Amino acid sequence: MVKTFMEVSPPAESDASSVDDKSTEIMTAESIDKDDENNVDGAVDETTSPQKSSLEITLGDASTPEASAESVSSKSPRMGGLAAAIDSSLRSIQSAGSVLSNMVNAFVQVHTAPKTPFPVTSKDLSDLSSDRTHQALARVLEKAAANMPPCAPGEEEELKSARVKIEALVKRIGTSEEEAGHEKVKSGSMQELQRAHDLECAANALATVILRSKPEDGITNDAVDIEFRRETFGTNAIADKKLDSFLKLCWNAVQDFVLIMLIVLGIIGLVVETTTLKDGEKCGACWLEGFAILLSVCIVVLVTASIDYAKQFAFIRLTRSLHETNTKAVVRNGHQMSVTDDDIVVGDILSVNAHNLASIPADCILLGPPISGGLKMDESSLTGESKLISKKPGDVVLSGTTAVQGSAKMLVIAVGINSVAGKIKAHVYDSTDHDGDGLDGDDDSPLFVKLEKIAKQIGIAGTVAALLSFVVNCIKGFVFQGLSPKEYIIEYIVVAITVLAVAVPEGLPLAVTLALAFSSNKMMKEQNLVKHLDACETMGCATTICTDKTGTLTSNKMTARSIYTNGTDFSCNDPSLSLGDFIKVSPDRPKASILTLITTLIAVDTMDETTVEFEGNKLTSSTGNPTEVALLAFAHSLGEDCQDLRDSTRGRSLKGALAEFLVEGKQIEFSSARKMMSWAIPKVEGGYRIYCKGASEVVLARCTHQLTGSTPELDDEARQRILGVGEAYNRRGMRTLVLAYRDLPEGADFDAKSANILNADGTEALEVETNLTFAGLVGIEDPLRPEVQGAIKQCYEAGIDVRLVTGDSPNTAVSIAYQAGILKDFHFLDGSDEKIAANLKSNVLMEGKVFRRKVYKIDDDGEKEFDQTAFDKIWPHLRVLARSSPDDKLTLAHGLNQSTLYTDKHACQKLKAEDQIAVFPDRQVVAMTGDGTNDAPALKRADIGFAMGIAGTQIAKDAADIILLDDNFASIVTAAKWGRNVYASIQKFLQFQLTVNISAVVTALVGSFAFAKSPLAAIQMLWVNLIMDSLASLALASEPPTDELLRRNPVNRSKSIVTVRMWANMLGQAAYQLTIIMFLLFGGPRVFGFPPGDQVEREEGINSEHYTFIFNSFVWMQLFNEVNARSLNGEINVFSGMLLNPLFCGILLITAILQVIMVEFGGKALHVADGGLNGELWGWSLLFGVGSLPIQQIINILFGQCKDAGVDGRVPSRIKSSRRLSMRTVR
Repeated sequence: MVKTFMEVSPPAESDASSVDDKSTEIMTAESIDKDDENNVDGAVDETTSPQKSSLEITLGDASTPEASAESVSSKSPRMGGLAAAIDSSLRSIQSAGSVLSNMVNAFVQVHTAPKTPFPVTSKDLSDLSSDRTHQALARVLEKAAANMPPCAPGEEEELKSARVKIEALVKRIGTSEEEAGHEKVKSGSMQELQRAHDLECAANALATVILRSKPEDGITNDAVDIEFRRETFGTNAIADKKLDSFLKLCWNAVQDFVLIMLIVLGIIGLVVETTTLKDGEKCGACWLEGFAILLSVCIVVLVTASIDYAKQFAFIRLTRSLHETNTKAVVRNGHQMSVTDDDIVVGDILSVNAHNLASIPADCILLGPPISGGLKMDESSLTGESKLISKKPGDVVLSGTTAVQGSAKMLVIAVGINSVAGKIKAHVYDSTDHDGDGLDGDDDSPLFVKLEKIAKQIGIAGTVAALLSFVVNCIKGFVFQGLSPKEYIIEYIVVAITVLAVAVPEGLPLAVTLALAFSSNKMMKEQNLVKHLDACETMGCATTICTDKTGTLTSNKMTARSIYTNGTDFSCNDPSLSLGDFIKVSPDRPKASILTLITTLIAVDTMDETTVEFEGNKLTSSTGNPTEVALLAFAHSLGEDCQDLRDSTRGRSLKGALAEFLVEGKQIEFSSARKMMSWAIPKVEGGYRIYCKGASEVVLARCTHQLTGSTPELDDEARQRILGVGEAYNRRGMRTLVLAYRDLPEGADFDAKSANILNADGTEALEVETNLTFAGLVGIEDPLRPEVQGAIKQCYEAGIDVRLVTGDSPNTAVSIAYQAGILKDFHFLDGSDEKIAANLKSNVLMEGKVFRRKVYKIDDDGEKEFDQTAFDKIWPHLRVLARSSPDDKLTLAHGLNQSTLYTDKHACQKLKAEDQIAVFPDRQVVAMTGDGTNDAPALKRADIGFAMGIAGTQIAKDAADIILLDDNFASIVTAAKWGRNVYASIQKFLQFQLTVNISAVVTALVGSFAFAKSPLAAIQMLWVNLIMDSLASLALASEPPTDELLRRNPVNRSKSIVTVRMWANMLGQAAYQLTIIMFLLFGGPRVFGFPPGDQVEREEGINSEHYTFIFNSFVWMQLFNEVNARSLNGEINVFSGMLLNPLFCGILLITAILQVIMVEFGGKALHVADGGLNGELWGWSLLFGVGSLPIQQIINILFGQCKDAGVDGRVPSRIKSSRRLSMRTVR
């Protein structure tokens, strides 16, 4: 084995594992003395000597630990008395399972039998994981001691002893925590070591005594025991969100107001037509119209439900493969085995290794002894903070976090919905379990609210028209013509139903569904997985995006962005360039020898566990310490392969011929006591070169020379210059570390201590790590994604505001926000040069604790209550929310969504006058982005939630409406563009559909007044509204989005989906169509020479050529108007881009062909004349249809003249200018 400097370093975290492996049972002074008497050699004869109980070994003695220190001080001169005693006790805890006494074996057998109650509940353990304090651990142990189950006769003393030991341990933990709260405990002191000892004992007691598990052997793999643990503490398999059944989806679809009206119409039609036959009259196809209406409802419902049903399974297929591969290593029956996350139970001993970046599947307590280097966790998925968190025995490790350094064993204490991540997931899946937070809001999307409103308006108008038709016919027939009510009342009802049928836009529900489905499929190809169809359109109305930092704006990968070396600061501010590439093109580029030394230093002085893989210049994968990954990537960007440098360096290479000389290398591992890491390699000419890296303030204090410069010595001026650069890096949110080296002579003493230099913990530093030569100061940050700046710029151009919500420090948050473009120069105080948090204007940045204090008030019952008024004073200014909690994101989403500040004209005028902020004139539509478990509740609460498909946690994906498959923030712009395109497509369809309905209703009314019969049969209007219009909706929905959509402001929630311009287009086209239809209805027989339709159908009982001609002309005018409907704003060239949309052209052609078939072969089924129409009438029908095109140009001219006269349906110029001012302000 290679002897490393770790063995001669001062006491640190690695001490427990660096002593020899000889097992000892030293716990107290008394036990040491007894062992010495029984075994002079100090070794325990396991076959003859009396053994201690597991309780005694696990808990130790309740007496003072100082005795232990004195007793063993002579046995461990290197470590010191107390450290040796504690180290020995920790190792004795680790081997507790192998030294059980006969009496305790009986105790354990009684109390580990299946179905024996545990002394703690799932709530106790859940509270421990939520609290995450050592006092909470003590409380659990105290409660468990009081609730220990009854013991067998003769074992009362054993149980009493266990309780005494636990109570003493609890008391020591409580006392040490109180002392720690009053004064900082010095690292390595007797007090700090005693506390670490007590916490490790507490963790092991929780495992061994309370949860009947063993750190070495785990629980039994007995199915009965495992099932009992599930029954007692819950299962780790949180039930998947229950899928809506197909029938439920059908039921949801049929709730549409239009469909309800159609169902009523269909049933009335069937009943009337089949039950009011005259004597001797056969029904024939009398049922057809009512049946066709009900059939149309079935088609709409089935299509809508099928699309929603398929979307559910598409998402399940996306996640199932990942779910099945989530396995973890646990210890059961003394053997390590692999089980799925769902199979883990409370009491399992979880083996975690950072080599595979293990994600923690349940809340755990870290067990001892501590491993060399310690365990470091990435908790960014829960807290948003990318800084690694060190864990020690007795600490709580949360589910959903990731081990990135070290290895450890953990005791599972909370699973499923009792764990921290499980509670969040339960909130996502079943919000009814979390009533009372007061932060629930609207579920309906802005589009569906507007469509519901317009559908009701159409329904009311159609009902009024139908009643008008019925009343007029009754008065005309019964009063003026003296007809028999008994004979004609049913006929008048049928006519009224026909009027209502043509008024209701039967194709609208299917049109909306098809438009949303088409757009969602297109978005899927552009890396947006839409889980809910209405999410497409909702994003198009978004006014605010609240985004987290880690993994969304940034890549969640630590990256070197700055380095100070050779007297020059190289800071790369272009996110598309790496620091190495920036240095290569810099005119002040350092000499090649300097860059070679820096890359060699990085390659040698990094851990083997840290690895990187590249494809070209792109980092594809990495493992190990994120900071070292950043350094290795920096070296690679300078053109060096660090693995090749390692393999070619004697004393560092693990491969090839040089591997046998690895023993010549000397490693001094990183520890929190030293805050640095070093590696010495032999030089060819003799001696060593030691490479060092570590915390900037620590390593720089040990530097006496610099690599280059005016003088080789590092004088005070040069030192202050480096410190100043380091402070600037820190203010930009970077972490800094110093790279240094020193050449050592032959025979250097690696154990020698410095008399003048101290480690970070106050112990003496190693002499070889002093008198260093400064090589460089590196600034590392979690970098901005390259595409984010452009994406946020597009968001602002589209009228979408962006706010940053992160758990990071204020300066880090400001740095990222400024780089991304969320913060602009005018957000900072006038005259401030540095873009730091302290220089921001009031309320532009706010920390979570301050935010919570301001937006919550205490009510009369002492409960926290959200204060919307206070929130409304903050949010117009707020750009960055730093050090935020998950609840802060939820509060922000709720407050923005519910804000009615826009209605307070005085407040809005004040904001505009004093701060140049114009408030959006409607309620906010809030989008929330995130990838972590902590983001899930806010994602669910927001109007539209975006989750990251690659880096996002499963809980975040479940809560989101749209999943960004490529984790690209720029894809949000794509979603916004398609969302606005959906809204525009629905507007185009409504413009087309309502024109049809206006013409049809007026035609039906006039026909009913004149002839007591509509010239357009209900079945014909069904063809127009359902089949033809559904094809039209798909054709209009297939129009691709244009960049012009992103140069408009979001649409107001309260603004009607039908604009003034659309009304002009619809009324103009309807007027033209009605003119043609009225001409054909009243003048057609005289001009074209066929008999009047009402006369033919009344006297001969056949379908007339007259009404067939009207139907055909009506349809062709709609077909050509479909081309006009592509333009919403009066564009001159209505054919622009049409040939680029083959689907639109194809549908137009198919619809035309179907119309020919319907007229020529539809016969009685479609209420058309047998044999169809002759060539002349076909020509006139087409000519009337083509006339819609020039009519649209006339409408455009007339509307333009009205606009010049001041009658404009668009936003007044003064409002538009204020909105532009608003965008300048928020940007």
